[in-house]
Amino acid sequence: MVKSNPLGVGRNTRWTATAANVDMTLPVVEPVVVTIDAKPQTVTVDLARTAIIIIDMQNDFCAKDGLVEQAGGDYESDRAPIEPLRALLPKLRDNDVPVIWVNWGNRPDLLNMPPNQIHLYKNSGEGIGLGDPLPSNGAPVLQKDSWAAAVVDELKPLNSDIMVDKYRISGFWDTPLDSILKNLGVRSILFAGVNTDQCVLHSLTDANFLGYGCIMVEDCCATSSPDFCTEATVWNVKKCFGFVCSSGDVIAALPK
Repeated sequence: MVKSNPLGVGRNTRWTATAANVDMTLPVVEPVVVTIDAKPQTVTVDLARTAIIIIDMQNDFCAKDGLVEQAGGDYESDRAPIEPLRALLPKLRDNDVPVIWVNWGNRPDLLNMPPNQIHLYKNSGEGIGLGDPLPSNGAPVLQKDSWAAAVVDELKPLNSDIMVDKYRISGFWDTPLDSILKNLGVRSILFAGVNTDQCVLHSLTDANFLGYGCIMVEDCCATSSPDFCTEATVWNVKKCFGFVCSSGDVIAALPK
């Protein structure tokens, strides 16, 4: 028998090849069908075609001495997803669900950051903004490979996880995220992270516009914004963009 060699990394999407033939038919991957007790309806997904995206659980937002604390914000609010994620992520990994971390990771020279994005973090042109050193430890704000941009210690990614840098509120804008999901054969996405009403919401809405099924895991999301921002976000997700559930709902649906 002639050995076929894989072309591609996605278990759902790879081709195989020999010297004489390229087989572009998709692999047969057995569905793992589960139903999650979500709102406004229960939702049935195939775990073999599902991923979780965790957004911006970074020191600048979720740790003492990060940007949010330095700016006088409530970084403790952004830490609320840590414990639910510590319970959920191992169970998703046990079921071969890809874990994708989507984080601000800016270039040191900020050459892809127009003035409106600089204004987002330094609206008067003074103070601490993107790339500036934190007074606490000198780490450059949200710069790739800095302490400021790293995932908080309590949620340290595994080597098997997937890391994606983003440069805007949405994790899909000018990043390889959509291509990665397509190569993995993903059709349904669980969303987690901070801030619920900002980067989580706009990443989720972009995913919805791209045709993915979107599920916000509410207790794995948080924000330092006023409560009405979360209430409006959850209402809009359920109304327009997908489904909302808890980490416990996901865990209860998993086969192992």
